[in-house]
Amino acid sequence: MTSPLAAALSFVLLLATPAFAAEMIMYEQPGCAWCKRFNEEVAPAWPNTEQGRRAPLRRVNIREPLPEDLADIPVERFTPTFVLVDDGEEIARLRGYPGDQFFWALVDEMLAKLEP
Repeated sequence: MTSPLAAALSFVLLLATPAFAAEMIMYEQPGCAWCKRFNEEVAPAWPNTEQGRRAPLRRVNIREPLPEDLADIPVERFTPTFVLVDDGEEIARLRGYPGDQFFWALVDEMLAKLEP
């Protein structure tokens, strides 16, 4: 039987642990000039933004074996490609990196397709 203190502690820890169902997959590859530009202009800020908290960035190198949990998400040769995934399902896709100002607006459109 669980003690009331242990149950309360478990509840507090559950509330303190972020649960990410959505993530922004960035398909990239070595030598990609637009990936480099994204890395310079957006990547450092991503985790500190509302967008980054809602969909943490996950990088996937298309030249390496793909993670099993992304097996149903089509991969393109064009990089970077950003795919918003929620519970293993593709919600939206952005091919290429259009520069930081356009990128944020397009990401907001992508995130608007998520369930609240």
